[in-house]
Amino acid sequence: MDSHTAIKLLFLYLPTPGSLPMPGLVEILVVYVLIAVYAFYLNQMLQIKWRQWITRHFLENWLSDRAFYNISLSPSATIGIDNPDQRISEDLRDFTTNSLSLSLDFISNLVTLFSFVFILYAISGSIKLFGITIPGYMLWVALLYSLVGTLLTHLIGRQLIKLSFAQQKVEADFRYNLIRVRENPEAIALYNGEDDEMISLTERFTAIRGNWWKIMRRTKALNFFTVSFGQIAGFFPLIVALPRYFSGAIKLGGLTQIQNVFGQVQGALSWFVGAYPNLVTYRATVSRLYGFQEAVAAARVASLSGPQLNQSGESLTFKNLTISLPDGRKLVDNASLTLPPGQPIVLTGPSGAGKSTLFRAIAGIWPFGSGSVTRPTGSALFLPQRPYFPLGSLKRAVVYPALESEVSDEAVIAALTAVDLPTLTSRLNDIETWSQILSGGEQQRLAIARALICKPNWLFLDESTSALDSPSAARLHRLLAKELPNTTIVAITHRELDMASSRRLSLTPTALSNVS
Repeated sequence: MDSHTAIKLLFLYLPTPGSLPMPGLVEILVVYVLIAVYAFYLNQMLQIKWRQWITRHFLENWLSDRAFYNISLSPSATIGIDNPDQRISEDLRDFTTNSLSLSLDFISNLVTLFSFVFILYAISGSIKLFGITIPGYMLWVALLYSLVGTLLTHLIGRQLIKLSFAQQKVEADFRYNLIRVRENPEAIALYNGEDDEMISLTERFTAIRGNWWKIMRRTKALNFFTVSFGQIAGFFPLIVALPRYFSGAIKLGGLTQIQNVFGQVQGALSWFVGAYPNLVTYRATVSRLYGFQEAVAAARVASLSGPQLNQSGESLTFKNLTISLPDGRKLVDNASLTLPPGQPIVLTGPSGAGKSTLFRAIAGIWPFGSGSVTRPTGSALFLPQRPYFPLGSLKRAVVYPALESEVSDEAVIAALTAVDLPTLTSRLNDIETWSQILSGGEQQRLAIARALICKPNWLFLDESTSALDSPSAARLHRLLAKELPNTTIVAITHRELDMASSRRLSLTPTALSNVS
């Protein structure tokens, strides 16, 4: 098909009754629609697949070697980081999305550059400057113009990198404060703490607003430059090419052609200028993720320090055990002790002496100190004063950390009935935020039911009945002794009633000793 026929079909085609549309038009439209739709679809598919892979990678590292726990213990100046949830959820999403969009945009500009750079070199001709003939001089002008624009863009906008990083942090802090209000509504309401929460939330949002104004001012300065840079780029090639036009080396059509090709090359070379705001956000996201990775790596190394946990034999043994706080203050100093299985053990001591921290060392999660803890082979279950319940059904909350499929409904119902929670037996499959629905006493009863189901060889109770009245607490202790005859129970408690028929250990500042 020659050009005359093509123009005639495009502008003068008049379908007759019963005739088909313009030849090839439908096929072209179908192909275009398919390409446009599937390009977007494949981009989204790549985003979610990449995000799925990288999120799993980050989660595995964060949850391995108790890195998540060590990070929570350490000061921000060493290995601690702010808002790991935001880094895993939002930063990884932004990283994958921006990586793809910036990469595809860069490749598109690279293709444009290689498509027009040789054309610009060929049609530019040459020019003499200081006696030197410069071939394809318009290409070198485009390179120089883009280089100057890139350098000035970075000089003006480089502060946005730090400001964008700070913006992500203050946004995450504000969201975290909102989550705390959502998770503790009853306590806040009982304290009439609405005014204080309002002040706290307002302060955090003020930090968002203050940093945002800094971003606005810096972005305004950057936009003044980039918009001016783009406007000048429209007529700049005309100014540079006018000498050849006035000398008769090129005609008006050639001048227009140079302007168009120069614009394509210069636009591709100036990709950095146009993409700079997105690159700033991307750089901040990468910095936060890199910091997260560094913190997780340091936390995993920290898990190798502290008292060493061994599992062998039948007795619980401390050898040269020293337990310290993160600031270096010692709670237990060079203690050596052996506790045989069978007889219940009660650990006493003043508040703040480190009883709960000793349990953490026995669990093998405390990274500060030295010596060793030898725990008997077999299962061990630790019940803290404030139980943890995962999101999901009531059955999942009771059997945690076991899987729901591993425990029968009948066993869960029997355990709930035994701890005086019969009203919950009909709600095993209900999905609720159980830590907010249940009272403190009900939560502790539920944790005792968890122990009845787990039947560990050793059970460590960290004031696990503190929210209950003395008769109820005593009943649950008797229940555990009856239902778990092969379990050695080690309990932290302040109730004399709970200490009957138990071996007593006393923890005083830096000393762990037998009392009876």
